[in-house]
Amino acid sequence: DVHTGRVFPGTVVIETGRVAAIREEPEERPDRFVLPGFVDAHVHVESSMMVPSEFARFAVVHGTVATVSDPHEIANVLGVEGVRWMLADADGAPFEMVVMAPSCVPASQLATSGATLGVAELSWLAAEPRVLGLGEVMSFPAVVAGDAEVLAKLDVFAGRPVDGHAPGLSGAALAAYAAAGPRSDHECTTVEEAREKLRAGLVVFLRQATNAQNLRDLLPLVDAKTERRLCLCTDDRQPADLLDEGHMDALVRMVIAGGVEPLAAIRMATLNTAEHFGLADRGAIAPGRRADVIACRHLHDLRAHLVWHGGRLVARDGALLGDEAPRLRPPLPPSVRVEWERISFELPAGGRRARVLGLIADQLVTRHLVEDVAVRDGFAVADPARDLLRMTVVERHLGSGRAGHGFVHGLGLQRGAIASTVAHDHHNLVVAGVDAVSMASAARRAAALGGGLVAALGDEVLAEVPLPYAGLMSDRPIEEVRRELDGAIAAAHALGSPLRDPFMALSFAALEVIPSLKLTDRGLVDVDRFELVPLWVD
Repeated sequence: DVHTGRVFPGTVVIETGRVAAIREEPEERPDRFVLPGFVDAHVHVESSMMVPSEFARFAVVHGTVATVSDPHEIANVLGVEGVRWMLADADGAPFEMVVMAPSCVPASQLATSGATLGVAELSWLAAEPRVLGLGEVMSFPAVVAGDAEVLAKLDVFAGRPVDGHAPGLSGAALAAYAAAGPRSDHECTTVEEAREKLRAGLVVFLRQATNAQNLRDLLPLVDAKTERRLCLCTDDRQPADLLDEGHMDALVRMVIAGGVEPLAAIRMATLNTAEHFGLADRGAIAPGRRADVIACRHLHDLRAHLVWHGGRLVARDGALLGDEAPRLRPPLPPSVRVEWERISFELPAGGRRARVLGLIADQLVTRHLVEDVAVRDGFAVADPARDLLRMTVVERHLGSGRAGHGFVHGLGLQRGAIASTVAHDHHNLVVAGVDAVSMASAARRAAALGGGLVAALGDEVLAEVPLPYAGLMSDRPIEEVRRELDGAIAAAHALGSPLRDPFMALSFAALEVIPSLKLTDRGLVDVDRFELVPLWVD
């Protein structure tokens, strides 16, 4: 009972998809525990590389019965059409996807996206029944500065949930941001930052993503005074982590293993999230609530044994029940348009010292470095011995021929190149490597696939992951996507990268709203100053 924190023997009576009653029974040794189904407080389904219906097939067997999804990945490629396509694909799946309207498409004017969601487009989405509120407001400098357009978007969703996104924000700037309307934040990396945001009235989402693993660091925040203002979210998790660890159940287990009492951990994945988003019909087992229910055998090692969605048994012991008819998905328009004759991966030297994007393992934040770079025959080249690689972001939505060039440290490739059409949040074509030929091979193959991930060495493609849906997702089973992704990551490791997932690290190296230095098709972005800066410093 997440309302009172009690665990007691009883029977849950379900009628027409709802909890009708709960009967306490005589004390006996239980053989299973019954608890509410999990609700992910903040997730980008596209980052799983699965379309929503396939994501649901996987997530529900782990006890996730609903997600609060921010489809800003596909919105940055295809706009409102992409959001509606995601909702349509989720129809009939054995879980519920509710949506926060993407607030920052594009995330900023410092990158080129495939669409723009202004006040008019957000007003259309606000009228959609499954749109709860406004998704993560990433342009926190614009909010703090009182930008009229951003404030107008907030006005569209006045009185409704608004997600925040304010990494490192504190003091007067945080107060201004919270006063403008955001009511949550999932970007905290330290307990001190999280406490300040709680004091500012924000609900803090503890995140455990593939490349932003902040949950364990934030567990000291959890106590009897803070727990009801905390939720759990996965944000961006890729197939290997999902298959190896699970979904929301993995986060709950991690919280319990960190010393948090099981009922508190369960509340953070159920009732807290439901109440924060106004989902009054779920998040608890109580009369009148939706019968979204998990049965498990152990609370301290919580793994879903049975899962009911709307009173229907949909999963048993990690397997989905029932035969689902093959889905007929409406097609999506082509989303990779590159004028290759206007693109070069050679970089004329404009100096001897350059700004370098410094990756930090398992984090989204980067360092802003300045390094001497190697020059050969008038061109700036990679220096793999010092882990200084070339990096290029090619605009892929409009065929403009625009490309941003720079250097990246921390990717670790000693030869070859990797490329991806997953490049948060604008999702242009990002490639990094040791030589121009390998970079061109990887980038061209990713485009030819209609989007995807590619590792290449010279003219040879070593591995690939086709992502034909908006260059972000596959409609094949997660097990197949995982095998391809494992092959691509193995190829990147063979090329020298020591990172757990070099492709995800590369994809976030293009996200121009998380400090400190990022690269977009328009060039290098100093996120701390929120402006484009020159590559060369002398």
